[in-house]
Amino acid sequence: MTHPSVPTLRHFAEVAERYDLILCDVWGVLHDGTRGHVAAGEALIRFRGLPGPRPRRVILVSNAPRPWQGVQKILDGYGVPREAYDAILTSGDLTWRLIAEHPGERVYHLGPERDAPVFDGLDLTLVPAAEAQRIVCTGLFDDDTETAEDYRAALAEFHQRKVPMICANPDLVVERDKKLIPCAGLIAQAYEAIGGAVVYAGKPYRPVYETALAMAGELDRMPAPDVRRTVAVGDAIRTDIAGAAGYGIPSVLVARGIHAEELGVTAEHHSLGDIADWLSRQEVKPDAVIERLVW
Repeated sequence: MTHPSVPTLRHFAEVAERYDLILCDVWGVLHDGTRGHVAAGEALIRFRGLPGPRPRRVILVSNAPRPWQGVQKILDGYGVPREAYDAILTSGDLTWRLIAEHPGERVYHLGPERDAPVFDGLDLTLVPAAEAQRIVCTGLFDDDTETAEDYRAALAEFHQRKVPMICANPDLVVERDKKLIPCAGLIAQAYEAIGGAVVYAGKPYRPVYETALAMAGELDRMPAPDVRRTVAVGDAIRTDIAGAAGYGIPSVLVARGIHAEELGVTAEHHSLGDIADWLSRQEVKPDAVIERLVW
């Protein structure tokens, strides 16, 4: 049983005809950090093939803190077919644009080296923490062993010097092989808690939806799709669902993602049960819930 006003879908096909555009989350919907979800890719391909007054489009909207090309490479590795989507928009892409607004700055990269492509082609100098005019936080240096608490002293020093931060991944956690892994959003949240200035790039903030809708229109040289004919599909209440709701976009929550433990579907043999109480405790609610994205 779900909340009285939130239906449970067995198949995305039940609602697909209502929409011209899917804004689809990546981690938690198309893969779990170790393997791809084949049925999800197939569902997106089926959606793109539906007839309609305008082409059905899928834009993958990811809070990954690296440019879209890096995310596409990861998806290729997980076997997610490129036929499943039309374009990719990442937090890394939006972060690149934010950094570009401040040419010539001294920037401290707080995060792992794998996210360094976010700085490619920019007019900046990467410097040690003590010399920074701006922090770009893409994550924890070691997300397997560290927590936001490990950064308390460094954040206090930044705040003392009033160094602003760009958070290149607003996610607090993601699922990796059935474990929850901390993300840059936790660091940014801790910095804000002590008075630090943070600008977020990605979901749930409006610029990512404005950009994604504009991209969808440009694909067909048409006006951007109506938000009422757009649906956001994702596994996180705080980012995917809240962000869509804030922009007036309907949403579908994928249960087998970061909320799987709360919803009681952590094992393969588990089935989605009574989640009405959980939904009633959420500040925002999806328009529907689906166990996994399947056609």
